[in-house]
Amino acid sequence: MSITLIIIIITVLVSITAFSNDKVFNDFIFDPPAVTYNKQWYRFLTCGLIHANYGHLIFNMYAFYMFGESVERSFMMVFEQKGKLLYLLLYITALFACLVPTYLKHRTNERYRSLGASGAISAVIFAYIVLNPLQKIGLIFLPPQWGLPAFVFGFVYLVVSSYLDKRGGGGINHSAHIFGALYGIAFLFITSYFLSDYHVLEEFIQKVRAFASYYS
Repeated sequence: MSITLIIIIITVLVSITAFSNDKVFNDFIFDPPAVTYNKQWYRFLTCGLIHANYGHLIFNMYAFYMFGESVERSFMMVFEQKGKLLYLLLYITALFACLVPTYLKHRTNERYRSLGASGAISAVIFAYIVLNPLQKIGLIFLPPQWGLPAFVFGFVYLVVSSYLDKRGGGGINHSAHIFGALYGIAFLFITSYFLSDYHVLEEFIQKVRAFASYYS
C-alpha cells in the first residue's frame, strides 16, 4: 500500500471520529495560544488529521490522492530507496512549516483556530508542479486537457491565494496554502540537490524554457 493511501486512511478515520467527538476535535485543532502558553506543539501536526466537515475532508483527500500518488512514484525514481521516506517527510514537515507564519501572527489570539491538511497537500501539489511543469492541470469541473500547464497553474494559484489572504475573511487559511506550496518547492529542490543525481531544478528550468520558446 502506498504512503499516500495510508495517510488518507488515517486522516479519514481521525476526521470522522472528530466529527462526533468534541474532545478529539478540540485536542487536535491548531490553537495558537495553546502552543504559546501550554507548549502543545503537537497541534501543528494533529490539526492536519481533522477537517471542518465531510465536504472539506472529501475535497482535500481527493486532491491529495490525485497528486500524491504521482509524486510518491516520482520520489521513488528521483531518490530511489530513500523515495518513500522523503515523501513521507515532505508531508509531515509541511504540516508544521505551512503553519509557522499563521502561528507567528496569531500566537496569542484566543479567537483563532485552524484545521485541515490543505497546507501539506499544497506542498505535494507544488512538488508535482516542479516535477511536471508542462502537465496540464484542470480547474474544478474541467478535464485536464482544458486546463493550464502546471507551472502556470501554480503561479495563478499563488497570486489568487495571496490576494485572498490579504483580503481576509471566508474562514480559509490561505497563508497555509501559500507557505505549504513554497515549502514543497524548497523541499524538493534542496533534497534533490543533496540526495539525488537527478537535477530537479535544472530539469524544471529547461522544460519551462522550451515551453516559452515554442510560443515566442
